[in-house]
Amino acid sequence: MEDLIILGTGVHAGEMAYMVERINQAKPTWNLLGHISKKPQSEDFFAGNPILGDIAELKHYPSARLVCDNVFPKDIALPGERFISLVDPSCYVHPSAQMGPGCVIYPNCFVGLNAILGWRVFVLSGSIINHDDHLEDNVIVCSNVSLAGYVHVEKDVYLGQACTVRQSLRIGQKSLIGMGSVVVKDVPQNCVMVGNPARKLRDK
Repeated sequence: MEDLIILGTGVHAGEMAYMVERINQAKPTWNLLGHISKKPQSEDFFAGNPILGDIAELKHYPSARLVCDNVFPKDIALPGERFISLVDPSCYVHPSAQMGPGCVIYPNCFVGLNAILGWRVFVLSGSIINHDDHLEDNVIVCSNVSLAGYVHVEKDVYLGQACTVRQSLRIGQKSLIGMGSVVVKDVPQNCVMVGNPARKLRDK
């Protein structure tokens, strides 16, 4: 088993710690050392695991692998090869799918044929990333999102809970798709989209 540290002490970091337990129940894989916080904290434990300190303390764990929660700073200067992807055992991930370092895939998600996920894609439970979808770096996919095939999601996009995106569309960088929205045409960069069919509410 390899040593693992979760970067973050938020709600999702606590859920990720339980995902590590679930992975280890299926196949012993990770020795979870604890959590790194964004800033010094007075508490010693989080979600039953040690808080090891802030980012500066990582120097004491040079061989530990890393995974981030969804709010941990994205400009940390750490080698990409130290990051692992955390995938709950209940997920369907097609063998042809490609997943970059630092991805987190919550329970009951689907990642289809030839899908591509970039660096630190964070996918909450029950979401569908269909065949030939391409999600670039730092995309957040909330619960029960459904992407049809051949959807391209650019960097830093936020896909709100239970939104749906029609096949072969492109979602522009840093856009936000509101919860429950139904996207039926391409979305420009830096837009907030809401409704069914989704319309531009404002610039982000």
